[in-house]
Amino acid sequence: MRWSFLASRRRPDGQRSLKRRDWRALALACCAGIASVAGFAPLQLWWLAPCTLGVLFQLWLRAPRRAPWLGFAFGLGLFLVGVHWIYISLHDHGGMPAILAAIALLLFSAFCALIPAAAGYLLRVLSTGNVALDALLVAPAAWTLLEWVRLWLCTGFPWLAMGYSQVAVSPLSGWIPLGGVYLASLLVALLAGCLVVGWQAAARLGSARAGARALALGWAGLVCALTLGGGMLLKGHRWTVPIGVPTSVTLLQGNIPQDDKFDPAHLGEGLMRYRDLASASTARLIVMPESSVPLLREDVPPDYLESLQDIAVRNHGDMLIGMFDEPKPGEIHNSMFSLGVAPTQVYRKHHLVPFGEFIPFSEWVGPLMNAMLNMPIGTQAAAPLGQGVMHVAGQQVAMDICYEDAFGEEIIDALPAATVLVNVSNDAWFGLAVGPEQHLQMAQARALETGRVMLRATNTGVTAFIDADGHVLQRAPKGVVAHLDGTVQGRRGSTPFVRFGNTLALALSIAMLGLAWILARMRR
Repeated sequence: MRWSFLASRRRPDGQRSLKRRDWRALALACCAGIASVAGFAPLQLWWLAPCTLGVLFQLWLRAPRRAPWLGFAFGLGLFLVGVHWIYISLHDHGGMPAILAAIALLLFSAFCALIPAAAGYLLRVLSTGNVALDALLVAPAAWTLLEWVRLWLCTGFPWLAMGYSQVAVSPLSGWIPLGGVYLASLLVALLAGCLVVGWQAAARLGSARAGARALALGWAGLVCALTLGGGMLLKGHRWTVPIGVPTSVTLLQGNIPQDDKFDPAHLGEGLMRYRDLASASTARLIVMPESSVPLLREDVPPDYLESLQDIAVRNHGDMLIGMFDEPKPGEIHNSMFSLGVAPTQVYRKHHLVPFGEFIPFSEWVGPLMNAMLNMPIGTQAAAPLGQGVMHVAGQQVAMDICYEDAFGEEIIDALPAATVLVNVSNDAWFGLAVGPEQHLQMAQARALETGRVMLRATNTGVTAFIDADGHVLQRAPKGVVAHLDGTVQGRRGSTPFVRFGNTLALALSIAMLGLAWILARMRR
């Protein structure tokens, strides 16, 4: 089969026609990337992700030599629109001039777009020359492997991995406890490949090789049925079981404006608001958001901490409080402390946000970034991974702070010992639009991967109870002062993802590339 997508007719303006078609293909790839954003929260049109990725694969297979540029265009559209809230963080709350914040967003999006560009290059290098093999094996594997690279490259930015579009609402979410979000990404890409094969086979059924094309169409349909049907069956399986008695929980949402949070003039008001919210609760476990007390623990008035301790003891339970601490001079940590019936425990954040909590290559770029950005406590220290669980209110809590819940393989470090997951965040940095909703979707994925309930307490939203199947049971409105009351059932056991992490998704991707190579050699 000859794919002559970018070939132009022999005519005087043929070169210009070629260039026009190049630009049209790039524009189509960019539009497909932009449309992909609707597949994620808050719209969650899960079926859109295979379609838009299918458009990209179609363009790749028609013009393999231009696959890197097409991948870059797709990624640029995806990230410019999908993480536009970075502009809010930099300009509205970080104090960066508008033009510089816009340039920073563009450069960051372009950097992230290098990953789908690299996936296109990998397809170009490993292409078998057979449309069905490339669409069903090479392209999905290349996409998934490079998405996984983005998980850890430069400390990692896993936002908008295609697997997140399938969380809870899609049949493919049944596969997430087996291999995590990256297995879901692989299956999304596999469905995209099926669409490509289906489009091409259906369009050419009347050709001389109609039998071969009908066979390809049949295989694509079978793969779709197994992928979606298997996911539906797996959604009914329970990988973990309840343990112990349910625990009453209150999640606090103080809704302190980001510009006021670290302002000494408003500090007392914020402290009193969280104390009043906690005092109104009778729950055994009370959870405050990240840095709800925006001070070093050593600087917090002792009587304030004593009042919180008294509330927790009155409820025969414990309270989790976000504060900073400095165990060594100059070593400031973003931390969560427990107060109450159980001995005081502390969890310190280990996966920090670049340019928000620390500045990479600070000796070179630090002075410039400090001049452009107004980030409170912008130089923090990372704690080690493997701090274990917090034993509070009769539960073993796997704690993570803000950005950390984007990294599933780090969350499972505290499992299977943990019975409950708790994420605390200050998503006020993102505004009230899509950023907090995307972050909530990532927390839902962690619940699915681990088979555990996830509790989220945030400053401005989204504060929520998430069940072990990734469904949001309760959520507080964004941008209001709220407390969310409910009960949580601890669970024990291990999903396959808890045991093996992303190994299954990576192994399948590599095996698919190997199978494509073997089948291509057999056809020669």
